[in-house]
Amino acid sequence: MQNILDILIDDFHERALPDLMLRHQSMVWVPRKTNVVIGMRRSGKTWFCYQQMLELLENGLEKERLLYLNFEDERLLPFSANDFQLILETYYRKFPAFKSKQCYLFLDEVQRIEGWDKFVRRVLDTEKLSVCVTGSSSKLLSTEIATSLRGRSLTTEIFPFSFREFLSFKKVILKSGQRFGSKTRATLQNLISQYIKIGGFPEIQIFDDELRRDVLRNYLDVVILRDVIDRHSIANTLALRFLMKHIMSAPATRFSVNKFYNSLRSQGVACTKNSLYDYMDHLTDTFLFYQVPIHSRSERARRVNPKKIYVIDPGLQEAMSLRRLGDRGALLENLVYMHFRRQGLAPEYYVTKKGAEVDFVLPAKDRGEHRLVQVCWDINDPDTQKREVSALLSAMDELGLKHGTIVTWLDEDVSDKRLEIVPAWKWLLAE
Repeated sequence: MQNILDILIDDFHERALPDLMLRHQSMVWVPRKTNVVIGMRRSGKTWFCYQQMLELLENGLEKERLLYLNFEDERLLPFSANDFQLILETYYRKFPAFKSKQCYLFLDEVQRIEGWDKFVRRVLDTEKLSVCVTGSSSKLLSTEIATSLRGRSLTTEIFPFSFREFLSFKKVILKSGQRFGSKTRATLQNLISQYIKIGGFPEIQIFDDELRRDVLRNYLDVVILRDVIDRHSIANTLALRFLMKHIMSAPATRFSVNKFYNSLRSQGVACTKNSLYDYMDHLTDTFLFYQVPIHSRSERARRVNPKKIYVIDPGLQEAMSLRRLGDRGALLENLVYMHFRRQGLAPEYYVTKKGAEVDFVLPAKDRGEHRLVQVCWDINDPDTQKREVSALLSAMDELGLKHGTIVTWLDEDVSDKRLEIVPAWKWLLAE
């Protein structure tokens, strides 16, 4: 193992960092705290780490004071907790003078190695090393962190490109406070049409349609196989894949385990309800899906009402060829949810006393009141307008709010002081 570490350290210091499209997230180095970078596979965690390295180099740090190891590199396998000490011994043997200088250790996909958190805790306490770890499991936030690093970690969640980052990749730079003339509007409307089809995974942005779908399907296969089946020793892979396909085909809808269980039974697929609950947790843990509860002060109501499910990226849905024309509103709602998620917000859905649904209610926080956001593809249809506006106004009355927002695909109207109707491309850039 020591020979392998020698080679990997030398290789990293020898090769240049790749050209980067800078992400809009940022990371702060705090003494004796670990930076934890989490997110779905292929969403850009490693390149975000390269971005942090580049910033350190631009501030005058020698590259040899950076150390990067990727635990998905087969040359590091098998790797045990005892081997972590070899990393330090090998590095400081090469650079003994750095023992007394501040250095930076990046451990990519480290959750694969049992005992990694105890090693990091020891490093923070005994060495002049700042540590950044990445992982494709949300358990880096809970179970695995809680044992040894509680209060000793700062978390950054990386997502596929936001719409603004998608524009940056396309070399479309918008200035602060910029007005949108007809030419700019047409450009942005065209680009958001591309975004809702292609999605935001960095690697696939330059691929043609066929290759892009193949690569995205491979992402899903890897998540299912490595992060769920292998990690949790799942035997009933058929039921798991049925569940994944069902959710991918019906984003932004309430999901009932009981109803899905009955659906599986009718198709002759054997599975217990408890297993389905476990599968949902495992899939959520990979950042593939997000579960959103109903807005209620009653904990029982939050527990018994089904959660709405959102998918991390629209490109995955397009790659699965599960889109239908009637799904456009749900796809737009999914975009809106992911925008909130990127901002670190935790929206819930709201059901009025008469049973009408409003897509998102956001906690008051520093604004002093809740926010209500309804999503509608086309507000011009009279029946749709009546239904969506009526639900939003009822929710505003019940929650004592003076303002509400309706996000549409292209429609815009600010004539009613109570309601702001705004197209998605503008809303995603303004929020």
